Amino acid sequence: MKYEQIIIASGNKGKIKEAKEILAPYDVISINELGIDIDVEENEDTFEGNAIKKAKEISKRLEGKMCIADDSGIEIEYLDGFPSVRTKRWLKGTDRERNIEILKKMEGVKKENRKVRFVTAIALANGTDVVVEKEELLGYISTELRGKNGFGFDEIFELQDGRTLAELTDEEKNMISSRKKALEKIKEKINE
Repeated sequence: MKYEQIIIASGNKGKIKEAKEILAPYDVISINELGIDIDVEENEDTFEGNAIKKAKEISKRLEGKMCIADDSGIEIEYLDGFPSVRTKRWLKGTDRERNIEILKKMEGVKKENRKVRFVTAIALANGTDVVVEKEELLGYISTELRGKNGFGFDEIFELQDGRTLAELTDEEKNMISSRKKALEKIKEKINE
């Protein structure tokens, strides 16, 4: 798959910035920049399924233009993989409110049982063909909200060194980012 321009199915500034940096020299443009409002329902059972569905539907609506879409979230081992593909949707409210509720669900649970994985799936579609890459980052659910540099569940996702993702610098976070790793694999596919 070879294209000069890639549409990213996201309005998230952080995701767009990361995609532009990793996918250079391709011209990465968000659907918002194009003034397009396409909402694809994320109702698949897997991160890969949701990413593929979004990328394919948006690419088809844009007459086969190259499109990337992602789905990501956390899976908490102690809670049998919850919230998984519903990370952003299991509770109405803010990221902070969801994080507080997760901490309540994990009250009194020992560190060794607080394992969590951050999963990112990124799909690339051109109207007919689609490829998907998935990457993971392993950690623990912290016992409290910590850090100011992040969004989503960053303030409760604790790394092996004891810091949460929200306590890392942007550079440190980029070094371990599952989204970055998946985007780099997608770039290899584009270059094939």
